[in-house]
Amino acid sequence: MTRVSPEAERRRRILTRAVPLAVLAAIAFIAGTAIGGDPAELDAAKRFADAWQEGNHEAMHAALTPAAASEYPLDEFTELYEEADTMATATAIETGDAEESGGAIDVPVDVTTSAFGEVSESVSLPVSDGAIDWQPHLVFPGLDDGESLDRRTRTAKRAAILAVDGTPLAEGSSTERSSPLGAAAIDVAGDIGVPKKAERAEFFAAGYPPGTLVGTSGLEKAFDDQLAGTPGGQLLATGEGEERVLADTEPKRGEPVKTTIEPGLQETTVEALGGQYGGVAVLDATNGSVRAIAGLAFSSPQPPGSVFKIVTTTAALEAGAVSLDDSFDVVTEAVVEGRAISNAGDSPCGGNFTQSFADSCNSVFAPLGAKVGGEKLLATAEDFGFNSEPQLFAPEPTETLDVPPSTIPDPIGSELDVAVSAIGQGEVLTTPLQMATVAQTIAAGGKRSPTPMVTEPELAPQGGATEVTSGEIASTVTELMVANVNIGTGTAADISEAQVAGKTGTAELGPSGPEEGAPLNENAWFTAFAPADDPKLALAVMLVNASGSGGEVAAPIAAEILSAAL
Repeated sequence: MTRVSPEAERRRRILTRAVPLAVLAAIAFIAGTAIGGDPAELDAAKRFADAWQEGNHEAMHAALTPAAASEYPLDEFTELYEEADTMATATAIETGDAEESGGAIDVPVDVTTSAFGEVSESVSLPVSDGAIDWQPHLVFPGLDDGESLDRRTRTAKRAAILAVDGTPLAEGSSTERSSPLGAAAIDVAGDIGVPKKAERAEFFAAGYPPGTLVGTSGLEKAFDDQLAGTPGGQLLATGEGEERVLADTEPKRGEPVKTTIEPGLQETTVEALGGQYGGVAVLDATNGSVRAIAGLAFSSPQPPGSVFKIVTTTAALEAGAVSLDDSFDVVTEAVVEGRAISNAGDSPCGGNFTQSFADSCNSVFAPLGAKVGGEKLLATAEDFGFNSEPQLFAPEPTETLDVPPSTIPDPIGSELDVAVSAIGQGEVLTTPLQMATVAQTIAAGGKRSPTPMVTEPELAPQGGATEVTSGEIASTVTELMVANVNIGTGTAADISEAQVAGKTGTAELGPSGPEEGAPLNENAWFTAFAPADDPKLALAVMLVNASGSGGEVAAPIAAEILSAAL
């Protein structure tokens, strides 16, 4: 038997262990090559795909070969992807795991579109030296070399806008909208037309064919997406005069929008305004829902004048700054910080507080506002809804329609500024909708409700009633508003069907001409609810550049509406 030296045995053991390791390394190399290809190229494809999913065009461009990056600079590269996304109406892109395939890297791409559904296809990324040798057809899955995206789209028939009882306020195709109410429905429904130039790209990106008519005002605009539905059609790959269909869908019809509008009251309200430049808002006194609107009901805030004295009175009663037993000198004006604030027509005005409210004495309310103070007056106005977004719709349609808030300065400023604000002048601006809300709050015992104009909960404003003041103070203000109609400036609103609680207002806007001493333009206002002891409706009427005072021209319009409704 031959003996092996210890040194030889040690070398044999080392070699024996090394053989399996070498074999395993070889197997791993072969498997890695077969499964994944060049790790650098796979890494480049993965980085490109991940960046594509994130919409990061700069990171995608960074994964290109130097030659591709030079031929297609970042700006051009980004523009090509954005144009493809717009053409396809893409809303989301999801990429899968990259795999080597015959000298390229395949990446599954799933594109979600608004008009063509899901488009899923693998994109074959050519790779070279650890980078993407990019070409323009790679902007969208399914395109071959030399092809680009195109489409043929069409829209569905537009859905209807309905009154609370189902009567159409607008129905038919976008080119032939109509309503049994005729022109009375337009103030609610709004108009259809060609989108503004700045909006056309947005509509094209959503799949609308060029020239499509869309909502341009009113509920037609606020709920255009819901009413129009979703376009459909064919997404095409085109090249060298040929085309292939990548996706084919049918348009999806829109959903009707049901409103809180009562058809008969809507017709009455529009007829009562009679085409005059102004607005009317009529609310359900119990829950605040909009029952009818006409003209500038919520689109053009104006100085409110003395209808704002309802807010001032509420603040003064809460602050203990006045009571019904208080008596005031009969004078033609009051002086605050050296400025004379006159009564309407420089007429003498005063007496007890009920008479002062009924006759709308600026000589009483301007100093009373200063006594209450700017902080309290502002807080009360904001409780009534000033300086807040109107609560007509959910946030998105409200933003779409750009509904302006009623406003009061914050802070109001000097004592004189407070006095002027207290009589609804200065920088106080409001709408018939807001002043109808003020009346509705008093009618509901001091609780302000949202003013939804649609019945679907997901489209309507969220939230419940806001406690503005106590039931006791609301009852006192009601008593004062009844006096305004029975013995004060609002007698033209008196009707036989019910006791009306109201308040007149006449706001000065500035001179009607350039000449010194030219007469002032005036807004005429009236806000009210009825019946006073069991309120059903609250409303506000505004006439811009009116021919008379609020009691003379606005109160009769309110009387006509309330009389017909009650």
